[in-house]
This record gives sequence, structure tokens and C-alpha cells, in this order.
Amino acid sequence: MNLKESIHRFLKQCKRVLLVSKKPDKFEFTNVAKVTGIGIIIIGVIGFIITISAQLLGG
Repeated sequence: MNLKESIHRFLKQCKRVLLVSKKPDKFEFTNVAKVTGIGIIIIGVIGFIITISAQLLGG
């Protein structure tokens, strides 16, 4: 397979994805934003706990 065929196939796949995708409604967007925010907060709390415990144990 040459470069031209590869590019053509890639563009065809991109077009198919864009045709299938849709803009999320307000409810879906807020749910995704909430879940993402909660995940960021949880990761931050875990990192904070690890940092504090490392400082307390390490002296």
C-alpha cells in the first residue's frame, strides 16, 4: 500500500467518524463535566494524601 492510498483511507475513516458523531445536549455535557471534575478532585486528594504521608514518614 502506498502513501496516497493510506492518506485516502485515513480521510475516509475521518469522514465516517464525523458523520456519526453528534453535539452533546446540555444534560449530557453537564454529566460529563461533573464526572470529569469529580475524577480530578479524587486524583488531587490521593496525591495530597501521598505527599503528606511521605513527608510524615520520611521526616
